[in-house]
Amino acid sequence: MKIEGIIAATFSTLKPDGALHLEPIPALVEKLITDGVRGVFICGTNGEGPNLTIEERMLVAEAYIKAIRKRVLVFVHVGHTSIAESKKLAIHAAAAGADALSSVAGFYFKPAGTENLVNCMAEIAAAAPELPFYYYHIPALTGIQVDMIRFLELAEQQIPNLAGVKYTASTLHEYQACLNYKEGKYDVLFGYDELLLPALSMGARGAIGSTYTFAAPLYTAIIKAFDEKDMGKARSLQQLANNMISCLPKYGPIPAQKAILSLAGHELGPCRLPLAALSASQKQEIKIFLDSIEFFEKLTAISGAAV
Repeated sequence: MKIEGIIAATFSTLKPDGALHLEPIPALVEKLITDGVRGVFICGTNGEGPNLTIEERMLVAEAYIKAIRKRVLVFVHVGHTSIAESKKLAIHAAAAGADALSSVAGFYFKPAGTENLVNCMAEIAAAAPELPFYYYHIPALTGIQVDMIRFLELAEQQIPNLAGVKYTASTLHEYQACLNYKEGKYDVLFGYDELLLPALSMGARGAIGSTYTFAAPLYTAIIKAFDEKDMGKARSLQQLANNMISCLPKYGPIPAQKAILSLAGHELGPCRLPLAALSASQKQEIKIFLDSIEFFEKLTAISGAAV
């Protein structure tokens, strides 16, 4: 299984009081399919998987799978502090019709080294052996930084359904090494939106990202320009993406992106604590900033040019 193109890491859909709200999912799915994504990655970091109960995560998975109807891929993130709960999520995702599974490392009691990490992932992947499994490497959040080549060497012996890695780290040299491991044996999907163009230069063909949820045409245009060897255009488009991304840390990346989605006409609700909701004035500041760089106007033009 080798994926080309982009996969949107979608956001939680919650009511104003923080309760789960599934109704916005079908409309969001239609937007994403129209925008040209190859799939969705649900209940991960941006989907607030760790902030949802496993029952809620199962409902979210069912809602996406039902709305997508096999038109694009559905990756279900099943990572949890409890491996037993991860296994329940994996079994459910397989039964519900997911296309692939992914899991982060334990982030409270952390794996003590690469071998221990592989043992953990092997147990989760074995719960749904019929589905491709992707290890979700995101050391900035899990605190787990291992040699990923060593991970692949050990994992290929213990995880028969290992398909690849969701590589969310800025260490591009290691990313390239993973891509080239055993002549490209595994599908290594890149996870930093602001480094998509450099990743393409390292050999990336597939990527998973949060801002793809509302700006997919921008990133597919970056890939197209790169493939056509129009590097000036590719750099200009990546700069537009990075200018937009530059405003996210000030407000918190996930609340800020949900605010941008709201500005684009897709109200997905607030986040759950400890992620803080944005005030009306903060949302207005984001709008003013995006207007100052003409983000939506340029995105609309890019979308139109791609039709």
